[in-house]
Amino acid sequence: MSFNRFGRVLNITTFGESHGPAIGCVIDGFPPGVAVTPEEIRASLLRRATGRSRHTSQRREKEDVQVLSGVFDGTTTGTPIALVVYNTDAKSKDYTRIAAQFRPGHADYTYHHKYGLRDWRGGGRSSARETAMRVAAGALAAKYLDQKFGIRITGWLGRLGELECDANFVPESIDDNPFFCPDPARVSALEDYMDALRKEGDSVGALVRASASGVPPGWGAPVYAKLDADLAAAMMSINAVKGVEIGAGFDSVAQKGTEHRDEMTPDGFLGNQAGGVLGGISSGQPVTVAVAFKPTSSLRLPGRTVDVDGNPAEIVTTGRHDPCVGIRAVPIVEAMLALVLLDHYLLHRAQCGDVPPQTPRIE
Repeated sequence: MSFNRFGRVLNITTFGESHGPAIGCVIDGFPPGVAVTPEEIRASLLRRATGRSRHTSQRREKEDVQVLSGVFDGTTTGTPIALVVYNTDAKSKDYTRIAAQFRPGHADYTYHHKYGLRDWRGGGRSSARETAMRVAAGALAAKYLDQKFGIRITGWLGRLGELECDANFVPESIDDNPFFCPDPARVSALEDYMDALRKEGDSVGALVRASASGVPPGWGAPVYAKLDADLAAAMMSINAVKGVEIGAGFDSVAQKGTEHRDEMTPDGFLGNQAGGVLGGISSGQPVTVAVAFKPTSSLRLPGRTVDVDGNPAEIVTTGRHDPCVGIRAVPIVEAMLALVLLDHYLLHRAQCGDVPPQTPRIE
């Protein structure tokens, strides 16, 4: 099993490599009757694309989306939706010098041991390029959730390295800067930080946050299909992710029960430490998630490694790389949140479609 598919009712299968001819996905189980255009999918892809600013990799892909099936007269038909995007700006020659070396902190070594060989051009399947198709599928899921339930998904950069980014939260500013930063007063500091980091040739990690408002109560399951468990698995499946929090997350370790419990009144919950999920099931509050991205592993600074024969070597990775992959990760986290929520709506409808809305409902 290669496990390139996720989802229970809504199945997403991605394919392709960073330096292959194309990347793509098949979306099976998507509801019929949703208006879709390649242009709106491409708009989502451009939000995560490289080359949007000097702070990301300068690889510039056109991100032109071809819809091969599942859409007729601009509307989804309920049959599998196949999407493909052709790679137009890959430079595989940048990697020939390290074809026989393992990049420390990268998936080169583990791919070598799993498959007995690896695609040394870029990162292959471990490249962030794979996530473009998650964003493409997520664009469709987010549109359906918004139209049917009024669910709105918002992601933003919470932390870049040592810099906090969302102490002053202005949601209208998120898409007005290359960092998806919700605090316009912090953008210049982020610019200076990234300029210095790029000159050093080093990289840094980031924390991305996302919230989905308008999620009805009742989605999820008590044990093996917990909404928060599936969210955690979806976020951990993103390349470079090393940690996931739902709601208060690890801060709950230091909280007292009186602080962590979200007290309830007829007018609503008095907090959301649970992140919108209780017992694996949505509570009707905003579903919140935070995702930690590690520093990029491909560096032009020399480092120690070994080659495929086990000999010691010094490695320098040339080419175009993100000094902080988390900068472009906001649309990816939003997409995975949308895909998990739509999958759980379809799962809930399959099991409990005849259960009427319950009272009281508080938010």
